[in-house]
Parts: sequence; structure tokens; C-alpha cells
Amino acid sequence: MSEFTHTTFKATAAHEGKDLYKKNQIKHIDIAKMAGIVPLVDSMQHMAFSGRDLYRAAEIYERAVRDTDTAIILTLAGSLISAGLKKVFVELIRNNMVDAIVSTGANIVDQDFFEALGFRHYIAEDKYKSGMFDGELREHGIDRIYDTFIDEDELRICDETTKLVIDELEPRPHSSREILKAFGEHLEKNGGPKCDESIIYECYKRDVPIFCPAFSDCSAGFGLVSHAVARGDQPRASWDGGKDFLELTQIKMKNAETGLLMIGGGVPKNFTQDIVVCAEVLGMDAPMHKYAVQVTVADVRDGALSSSTLKEASSWGKVDLVYEQMVFSEATLAVPLIAGYAYHKGAHKGRAGKKFARLYDMASV
Repeated sequence: MSEFTHTTFKATAAHEGKDLYKKNQIKHIDIAKMAGIVPLVDSMQHMAFSGRDLYRAAEIYERAVRDTDTAIILTLAGSLISAGLKKVFVELIRNNMVDAIVSTGANIVDQDFFEALGFRHYIAEDKYKSGMFDGELREHGIDRIYDTFIDEDELRICDETTKLVIDELEPRPHSSREILKAFGEHLEKNGGPKCDESIIYECYKRDVPIFCPAFSDCSAGFGLVSHAVARGDQPRASWDGGKDFLELTQIKMKNAETGLLMIGGGVPKNFTQDIVVCAEVLGMDAPMHKYAVQVTVADVRDGALSSSTLKEASSWGKVDLVYEQMVFSEATLAVPLIAGYAYHKGAHKGRAGKKFARLYDMASV
């Protein structure tokens, strides 16, 4: 059980013997130790296909980081933290290479907050990827994320912990940014330095706001529902999606020049691209996002939002065409190269954090 909370949840007897599935932990890749990455990525500019695309994406992201007038927004979709990319994003936050994050709830709550509570993800043996043993996994309380395992009993503790955090909130509508700040405060009070490899905790310490525009689609949703039922007709805390949109748009209105590093697509991608239009609706002559990089495996032929190109976004007035690049690659391959390239080129040196979380401390939004 997590050292940070005292919960009522107890594992069932049927879930005993699960240590068989928890032998090998997922280890997060460390871009700070990736010596030689710059010449590797530089050499890709002379290649074709995705290699050349990846080089250009890395060069655009490095350029955006060096442009100190630009606010960089990182968007996360897909199962990225469980896959071993958490430390990459922590390193970007720690070195002022990200000024705000827009993510799925799963990445931030079910995976990052989950690990900050002391739990881990585990490597699945090859045979389990077939799906033939999912019934067996269910019997032992093991959830499968592609080729990765997560302990269902530990995940339930994460669910309960989200309720404990929400129970402490003022009984009113909150943005996901406000609620996740409270998650950071919980880690500060109960874990402190033990959580140093957490995205939520690193953002809390550095005033980097996190938004989850589909916030209830994760453990936080269970926490919100449990909190609401427990409060009944009494005043309660709730999540306000409209407030999310306003708060994220205020970043664009505060800092007109923006750049996007988008991993995956979906709601985080569209939500973040849309703040240009929202700022215009609110009366600002907002420029399009100046820099944009997207890493995705979505196929442009299937009509999915995740695969809609950045050039297409330009037709909507969202993304400028000068510095934009799609990289059609799986994230665990491309992200360490793109992020590591900018890091080892020293693009972040001399760059101060925007500390946008302080925007909301100064005025009611």
C-alpha cells in the first residue's frame, strides 16, 4: 500500500500470487545520459522518409526552446508514462523546456501520480501480448497495457487517493489545473523528495500548469464520482471543463508567441490548437502557434483527429506553416531523440521558466 495515504481498500484473496507478474519494472529512459545523440540526429538530415522528418522536428523544437519569447506547450496522449517516457518529460520541465502541459488523465493521474505514490509498471512477458491470457490476468488483479502490467489493487488505492485530495478542495467548480495543483500539494506534504521523478510534482514545484481536458476519464473521475456521492446534497467540489479552456487560453493571451510539442493526438492536441481561435473569440488578435511538432502513428487515411496534419490546422488559423513538422513514428522511438537533441544542444541554457501557474494565483479566473 502507498506510504502516502491510509485507505479502506483491501486486496481480495483471489488476487494473491500476483508477484509472478511483477518481476521486471519499466525503467524510464534518461535523456541526460544519452551521449552522442546530437550527431546521430544531425546525421538524419541527410536521410529520407521519417529519419529526415525526425531531424527537422528536433531542429524545430530546439529552435522553439531557444526562442525565449515563445511559450512551449507539451501535449500528451497515448500510454506514455507507463511505457517509460516519464523521465524525459520530467527533464524537460526541470530545464524550463516546457511551460504548460495538456494531457489525457490517464498519463497524468493513472500513471504519473500512481508512480508518485510509490507504485510501478511492469514488463509483460511476450506470451501475454497475445491476449490469450487476459482472463488469467483478471483473476489475479493484473491490468494489461499492451506489453505492460499494472496492479489493479494498487490502482484502486490511487483512485481512493484522488478522492481524498478532492475531499480537501473548496466546494466549488475547479479547473483540472486547480485540482492537479492540489495533487502536487498532496505529494509535497506526504512524499516530498521521494516524488522527484513525478511530472505532477515537478510541475507543482516549478509553477508549470497541467490541464486534462478529459479529466474524468481516469482515476480522477472515480474520485470525483465518489466525492459527489459522499457529499450528497451538500456543497461539493466539481470539475469545470469550460474553466480549463479559459485558463489555457489565458496563456495564449498572456504570451502571444507559442510553440507546441505534441505527442499523440486526440483531445490534448485539438484543445491546445484551439486556444488560438478562443483567444480571437475573446477579442485578441492572436497569432497562430509559431512552432509545432507532432509525433503520431495515426494514419492520415482513416480520418482520425490524431492524424490530421499540421498543414490542415493552418487552414483553421491555428498553426503557422514556417516551423511545423509531423513525425509518423511510435513515441518511445521518436520522443527521446527529439527531446534529447534539444537538451544536449543546450537550447535550454539561459531560458527562464514562464511560471504560468502564477497567473491564476494573482486573479480569480
